[in-house]
Formats: sequence, C-alpha cells, structure tokens
Amino acid sequence: MEKTLIILKPDALKRGIVGEILTRFEKAGLKIVAMKMLEPDYEHYYEHYENIGEMISRRGQEAFDVTLEFMQDGPVIAAVLEGIEAVALVRKMVGTTEPKAALPGTIRGDYAHMSFDYANGIGVGIPNLIHASGDPKEAKKEISHWFAENEQYEYKTVHDVYTQAEKRKKK
Repeated sequence: MEKTLIILKPDALKRGIVGEILTRFEKAGLKIVAMKMLEPDYEHYYEHYENIGEMISRRGQEAFDVTLEFMQDGPVIAAVLEGIEAVALVRKMVGTTEPKAALPGTIRGDYAHMSFDYANGIGVGIPNLIHASGDPKEAKKEISHWFAENEQYEYKTVHDVYTQAEKRKKK
C-alpha cells in the first residue's frame, strides 16, 4: 500500500471542518496510519516547503514567505493516509492548489474559493485548507520529515477487504 502526507492547515482548524475533511478520506477507503496536532517552527516549514518541495524555485520567494507566514498562524494537523495509489487519490480529492479553480466535489472546490490574484493582491497566503504530497517520492520525504517510524501504525479495517481487494479466506 502507498502512503501520503496531508496537512490540515490553520484555516481548516479555525473553521472547524477537520472532521468533515478526514471523513471524506476514510469514506474513500483511505486508512489514517498516523496523525498529530502541532505548531511547527519556521525551520520545520522551511524543510518541508523548500528543501523537500522546492517552493522558492517553483513559485518564488514572495509566495514562499506568505505561505510560511500563513502556516504559522496556528496549529496544524498532520496525517499519513494509506491506500491503493494514495497520493493520486488524495490529490484528486483535494483539488487544485488554487481554490478558485478547484472543481466542485473536491475539498478545495467545496470549502474554499480564493484566487491567487486576490491573495497576492492583499499579500496573504492562500487559505486552501490542506496540503497533500505531490508524488510518491515527495510523500516519502514528507512523511519521514513529519513522522518517526514508531508514530505510524498498522491495523486492519473493512476497507482492506472491500476497497483494497484483499483476498478473503475461504471457509
């Protein structure tokens, strides 16, 4: 099974929709194998957004600075989700980074609407509720940055059989 990282950002916590967001992943058959609430410092976010995500080279220093300021506006919830092609599934469920362009039915499409132009115009990080790993390689790096091995758990759920096609024992 593949694992991916999600981070429920300060705006998701402050709006009180963490449970709704997590429920969507569970209903889709993804298993939460690690989760914690924390308030990382600048260095932790720098490692995540620049050393792993290379945000400065992709989007520029200004986008990086407003993102880190936004992320430090309160606690976040980091979680590791596990499932078949979990990275791609989570990305599809989350929607595009810019809420304005996110399709209805996605997390960002249903719960956010701000555009990059508007956020840039007022100099704020875009409140888009959630971070999701971009690809499997990035997911592995992000997970090891946010969670130690002993903070991740293995257990069985009904999804192991019904959405992940685990073979059932014959009677």
